[in-house]
Amino acid sequence: MGPLLVIAAGGTGGHMFPAQALAEDMLARGWRVVLSTDARGARYAGGFPDAVERRVVSSATFARGGVLAKALVPFRILRGVLAARADFKRDRPAVVVGFGGYPSIPALGAAVLMKLPTIIHEQNGVLGRVNTLLAARVSVVAAGTWPVAVPEGVEPVHVGNPVRAAIAERAGAGYIPPGDYPLRIVVVGGSQGARILSDVVPAAIGQLPAALRGQIKVEQQARAEDIARVTQAYADIDVRAEVAPFFDDIPKRFTEAQLVISRSGASTVADISAIGRPSILVPFAAATGDHQTANARGLVDANAAIMMPESRFTPAALAEQIATVLSSPEGAQKMAIAARGQGRMDAAQALGALVQELAHTGARQ
Repeated sequence: MGPLLVIAAGGTGGHMFPAQALAEDMLARGWRVVLSTDARGARYAGGFPDAVERRVVSSATFARGGVLAKALVPFRILRGVLAARADFKRDRPAVVVGFGGYPSIPALGAAVLMKLPTIIHEQNGVLGRVNTLLAARVSVVAAGTWPVAVPEGVEPVHVGNPVRAAIAERAGAGYIPPGDYPLRIVVVGGSQGARILSDVVPAAIGQLPAALRGQIKVEQQARAEDIARVTQAYADIDVRAEVAPFFDDIPKRFTEAQLVISRSGASTVADISAIGRPSILVPFAAATGDHQTANARGLVDANAAIMMPESRFTPAALAEQIATVLSSPEGAQKMAIAARGQGRMDAAQALGALVQELAHTGARQ
């Protein structure tokens, strides 16, 4: 029986997708893999291989709930840490890897207490709250975006952001530039959707020239409470649209798209870069340390993406940028090629190699 890797992740797809990529790589290396997450994170674990054991632990966040719920957060997390430590005493992990978010605290906290080899992987250009808390306590900090802002005294290792096998299989898939045929625009706002995209994108497409608008089909991810109004908005301008709260076939949709409009979460940026598609990126203004702007910088500097801050993300401004991309086949093709050049397809393997190295050398706290 192979060594045990415990992967601690949860909260959003942004944490779970690179965790899934590492799980796929480590299984191929002959390791056993356990996913430690909370009930919310478990909803995003459907793509993990069947060989990965799921363990749902107690966790909580200060970001939601009332005063009483927030007061109970430390106790719920402590309960999760104690449960994880009991699990680890029965089946000792060789390495524990956390991908950020409060659901990663129980397993990483237990591992730190037991002095087990530990890694945190930060997907963004700025460490999140949990990873900032743990950075000085774990063996290694692995960075997905480079450069990354870390606490003083911490020396990160750049591995890139792992992409799932379903994305990797489509790496560099041929791009069909805009032309005189149906054009697909895929709109995603992170695993939770984004209200500003629901507000602005349909209005922007409504302002496009009628001939161009008539070619477009939109596939848009929206929050459940926004689906009806977004669907109606597209019907009102006679644009074909598929609107849903979550797409589980993003690799296929990105492959077939002429343009992606998206938040600039690290995992989404990694997926766009791997497949190679022109994009309009709208960083989440309230993101910790403005990390989504940092995430988008590589694609923007490579002329592969257009970045639109929320303060300038208006229907008229977006319509202008959409028309610029879709009216220039040669320019769109260049953007797709440039995006593909930013992809790091060996990220899962690099992180997997780091796990194996740490298992052999032990913790370096």
